[in-house]
Amino acid sequence: MKWTEVKITTTSEAVEAISNIMIESGASGVSIEDALDVENFKSDAFGELLDKSTFKHVKEGAIIRTYFPETMFLPEILPEMKERILKLPEYGLNIGENRLEISEVAESDWSSAWKKYYHPVRISRFLTIVPNWEKYEPKNQDECVIKLDPGMAFGTGTHPTTRLTLQALETSLCGGETVLDVGTGSGVLSIASKSFGAKEVFAYDLDEVAVNAAKENMDLNPIAQDVHVSANDLLKGISTQADVIVANILADIILRLIADAHRLLKEQGTFIVSGIIKEKKDEVVTAMMEAGFVVDQLLQQGDWFAIILKKAEIEE
Repeated sequence: MKWTEVKITTTSEAVEAISNIMIESGASGVSIEDALDVENFKSDAFGELLDKSTFKHVKEGAIIRTYFPETMFLPEILPEMKERILKLPEYGLNIGENRLEISEVAESDWSSAWKKYYHPVRISRFLTIVPNWEKYEPKNQDECVIKLDPGMAFGTGTHPTTRLTLQALETSLCGGETVLDVGTGSGVLSIASKSFGAKEVFAYDLDEVAVNAAKENMDLNPIAQDVHVSANDLLKGISTQADVIVANILADIILRLIADAHRLLKEQGTFIVSGIIKEKKDEVVTAMMEAGFVVDQLLQQGDWFAIILKKAEIEE
């Protein structure tokens, strides 16, 4: 089968949003070249394993490639995709050059080319994310290793929002909790929650592609094979009471989630949100406080924030 490659040159901060738009538009996969990935390796525990002189990489911003089969009629798809991307600055995201290019490729060219950009990522002393095709030996007996195939969904641990969320989960989970993972994407947050001792995890995503990708990643990690994965619009219609709710999504979507999160969290429960660009942080914090949450911790990497919140106690 022939495929059409749609290539967008943008900024690092817009990568997850544009990837999501592409998947929702019917793309069969995304590959990402992000200058920040190489920068992160400079301070990463695995930096010495990456010889940056051996491959060409984007020096600034990011390049996202997505692929459509020849059976899809792009003239109907691309205009809406472009329009949605052009609206991202309204949500505080800089889309940069936003150059779109189209070319025809063979399936064999894209199905494995992106793999060379993924390497083991050390999130913390106790957590490492490893691409499924890489061989890796844990450095100590307490290390949790998550196997992941990032081919069809984002959220692999390389983006600052995902790293911050994983670090927040590690500090928040003690064992035995019920966790709701909203906008699960690749499922990495659900797998990490089980690795950190969560008793029961429910993972939701609006997109069926993400749901299927998450299920496949759960199967790669025996500890997470009992995670409940399903399609759902945020937390609408959900009744499960949770100790922890985690959402790594755009700030404006987080604002829509607050009321249901407060409804479903147990008293003194923890609400972890990430994907918040600097310009949106104060708006999110204000809305959280008005809804009855208190800020426990603020985590930051570059221009991105994650927030750990607690459900405030009801005064008698």
